[in-house]
Amino acid sequence: MGASGKRQALIDNIRGHGPLLVAFSGGVDSTLLAVFARDALGGKSRCVLLDSPVVPRAAVEQARNLAADLGLSLDIITVPHLESKDFRSNPENRCYYCKKISAVYLKQRAAELGLACIADGINLSDTHEHRPGLLASTEEGIVHPFIETGCTKQDIRDIARECGLAIWQKPSAACLSSRIPYGDQITGEKLRMIEEAEAYLAAREFGQLRVRLHGKIARIEVHKEVMGRILEQMDDISAHLRSLGFSYVTLDLEGYRSGSMDEVLV
Repeated sequence: MGASGKRQALIDNIRGHGPLLVAFSGGVDSTLLAVFARDALGGKSRCVLLDSPVVPRAAVEQARNLAADLGLSLDIITVPHLESKDFRSNPENRCYYCKKISAVYLKQRAAELGLACIADGINLSDTHEHRPGLLASTEEGIVHPFIETGCTKQDIRDIARECGLAIWQKPSAACLSSRIPYGDQITGEKLRMIEEAEAYLAAREFGQLRVRLHGKIARIEVHKEVMGRILEQMDDISAHLRSLGFSYVTLDLEGYRSGSMDEVLV
């Protein structure tokens, strides 16, 4: 089935689920889902962004602005993930506990709005990665329209491009806790250091990047073609990151790759 066929299948799927609450992040996946829900269901759809210390402030603001630009009805709800001992302990299935906590707040808001169904933007490509959160969401009755219609990440980008969504090429993002090795405690201070370090580097236009935290060592991941620019500015970068609380600042010579913390699981 081509992109056009999957587009129609997705719209039909959304209509079949009926009044819908969309878990919204401002990424390509959830944005496309929210737009289709708005078009297919009108006032019987709404979006919720779950705000938390693991979400960068810039991402919240971008999502808020995007929803306004697209005419999406958006609620922003604070979720205290760090109050959960299971989440803070950062086990290999950390995302399972995260989604379990998130589901409580999504269900509460859905009930308040009289929306019987909650949907997220998980897609078929995600099922080939380490995604314990998918199990938790499914257990909580959250539906996955992209999986149900066989849509991969590339399908979603193709459909988003066809629909004229300006963010169709937006890089994938992950919560800040994914920068901390499994088994290392997640704290508000660690999340702050990571967020501020990534914001500093992003302002210097190094493209897609991550700052992974190992103890107090910063491991910077950027695409290999910009490593030279990183090294040209290494004194300023090192000084700034050390001022944030890092003891050492390193550059990962393997470059940026999604989910590098999961490599220890292989």
